[in-house]
Amino acid sequence: MPLTDHGRYGFSPIPQRPDFDWPGGARLAVYIGMNLEVFDFGKGLGAELAPGGPQPDVLNYAWRDYGNRVGVWRMLDLFDRLDLPCTALANSALYDAAPGVIEAFRARGDEIAGHGRTNSERQGTLDEAAEAALIAQATARITQEEGHAPKGWLGPWISQSALTPDLLAEAGYDYLLDWCHDDQPVWMRTRGGRILSVPYPQELNDIPQIVGRKREGVDFADMILDAFDVMLAESARRPLVMGIALHAYLMGHPHRMKHLDRALSGLKSRADGRVWFTTAGAISDHYRSLGL
Repeated sequence: MPLTDHGRYGFSPIPQRPDFDWPGGARLAVYIGMNLEVFDFGKGLGAELAPGGPQPDVLNYAWRDYGNRVGVWRMLDLFDRLDLPCTALANSALYDAAPGVIEAFRARGDEIAGHGRTNSERQGTLDEAAEAALIAQATARITQEEGHAPKGWLGPWISQSALTPDLLAEAGYDYLLDWCHDDQPVWMRTRGGRILSVPYPQELNDIPQIVGRKREGVDFADMILDAFDVMLAESARRPLVMGIALHAYLMGHPHRMKHLDRALSGLKSRADGRVWFTTAGAISDHYRSLGL
């Protein structure tokens, strides 16, 4: 029997695609996807430090809350010291639940992208009307606070329904980050045109590695540096995107910050004119300008 196909994009082996450069002749675009998240108390989804007990699950809720109260500020100090831009992937409820967090990224000139209302819910389980409402509500709040609509979207829990790309395109989004299927941007078909998929990592992502695979900061830092070395060498043959996905309640703890500092400092020290430290939105803008 033939495979069931999603219909969003066709197969395209990376060696057979048109060549192009990133701005300034760079070949490797590197961005940090900084997840800024908030969680319901006593219900809903959330990563777990330890297997959760009956609700209210104070242990895991408080562990996540540490990220917005302490960890994110430690990480911002590092990003400032290294002059590293970020794409802030923001739950819209964070404006009320943790005032000042998203605003700190805005003050740096970082991109603010949509990341749902909270990370206690998945959008992919909703019917079309409810999912469209979730996207509209999160988008409206970010637009109200930032003075312009977000260009990009990452679903809470990388959750999509069969209609999510259609709904995002119809809501005015330029790009989405949920598909981890490539190292270059990929155009996706929607029922009203197309939307760009910008690579977002599920390997260089602290939740799958630290929560899922039980690795620690030293291993995650080594992975970042190893990926950079391989991708920088490969970028001589083809342009690539390297994303690094971070969460403050994981990497913002002191024992992991030491290793995140080592990794990101290592990227900056090894970089040359072939590397563009940027945001997901700038990657989308440049790729769209190429007309590919």
